[in-house]
Amino acid sequence: MKKNNIIVIGTHNNGKFKEICKLLAKKIKKISPKTLKIKAPKETGKTFKSNSELKANYFFRKTKITSLSDDSGLEISVLKKQPGIYSARFAKRLGGFKNAMNEILKKMKNKQDRRARFVCSLSIKLENQKPLTTIGIINGKISKKILGTNGFGYDAIFLPNKSKLTFGQINKTKKMQIDHRSIALKKLRKKLKFYKFII
Repeated sequence: MKKNNIIVIGTHNNGKFKEICKLLAKKIKKISPKTLKIKAPKETGKTFKSNSELKANYFFRKTKITSLSDDSGLEISVLKKQPGIYSARFAKRLGGFKNAMNEILKKMKNKQDRRARFVCSLSIKLENQKPLTTIGIINGKISKKILGTNGFGYDAIFLPNKSKLTFGQINKTKKMQIDHRSIALKKLRKKLKFYKFII
């Protein structure tokens, strides 16, 4: 297989890995860092963009294979955009996403402003190039309770605008076509046309 038909998906999150794999072209061989027994780097960035670029550079350095990395999270207006870049770490500290979602719902009890958004920064590191990065954002609000089991992460408490269903209730295929990761990937494909690299 040609080298440009192989890509490392720089995440240890199984949900993200599966979703990104399904969004990419079928002819590309997708590799998980877990398969290569590569540990995740420390996320020292202060923004989604800096963290996704940090991870793309890290996995490329470790493998010398084109690396695509995601950094994403949930920003809630009334909570001053928290958990934000700390979304995964917040859940880990509380023992999992279900506990994290319950904690968020507790903090938002009786709050009128339930605006929230999912943000995804997607970075790809090609040989001899700085990472190319795009940002995908989808706006919505936080539901009053956990609803649905189709998604992962905070999907079951996020209601995208103009939808009565959370990401946890929406059909997985439909969700992948409209979410923040899909938006970022569409933008990234446009940037990659110059390099004739197809994802």
